[in-house]
Amino acid sequence: MKRIKILIRYIKYLHAAKTKFKIHSPFVYDLITKVFEDSREYEAYDKVETIRKELLSNVNPLEICDFGAGAKSHPYLTSIKKIKHIVKQTGQSPKHSQLLFRIVKYFKPKSILELGTSFGLSTIYQSLASPESKIITIEGCANTADKAQKNFNTLKLKNIKLVIGNFNTTLPKVLKKFDTLDYVFIDGNHRKEPIIKYFEQCLPLSNNNSVFVFDDIHWSKGMEEAWGYIKKNPKVSVTIDIFFMGFVFFKKELSKQDFIIKF
Repeated sequence: MKRIKILIRYIKYLHAAKTKFKIHSPFVYDLITKVFEDSREYEAYDKVETIRKELLSNVNPLEICDFGAGAKSHPYLTSIKKIKHIVKQTGQSPKHSQLLFRIVKYFKPKSILELGTSFGLSTIYQSLASPESKIITIEGCANTADKAQKNFNTLKLKNIKLVIGNFNTTLPKVLKKFDTLDYVFIDGNHRKEPIIKYFEQCLPLSNNNSVFVFDDIHWSKGMEEAWGYIKKNPKVSVTIDIFFMGFVFFKKELSKQDFIIKF
């Protein structure tokens, strides 16, 4: 039933989505042509996809702790799954991970916050896109975080700090380590109330050039409601919906507009 609902939402997205030829915002048009449509094969892609391939062939079991939507009414939910299945269920696709790489490469944020590390594939993409950036990524599951840290070590990445713990308790402490947030990627706890809470906690540290990225904005009715709430915030000027992700910008010089873009 859930898959059918998501399919219906996706069909609605396709009907509403526009190509660059119907976009009149120079900022968004440039973003589409220079970032979304960038088809170059960057060296970073091979590095990350080699790790992904190894994970997808790993049949070892791993006990995972879920503080997000999977936990439902409980504080957390533990389960044992094969690593390859965890990657398939929770990992970003290469297409969307590589888009994150290009987004970070384009905007060159100095400070990056990520909520939801998983095995660190998206984290690595963002790290390689901007080696000079300060990245803090938070993961709730210690066993998953351990695998992510090993992946960071394999590539000798020095600009990533991995924090382990429930977002509700770790995020306020982590935010104190930033003077401003140039880039935020929220990929964890796919429920309405937590997503809105994380957005509002990060919002005071946003600046005119900040980029906030939200994963799975159409994953559920609650996530769509959270996305609608975020779009209405007076500090938000431009949003871009590509169905699987939502991008938020705070540029005061831009008129308030919400775009649904084919990707």
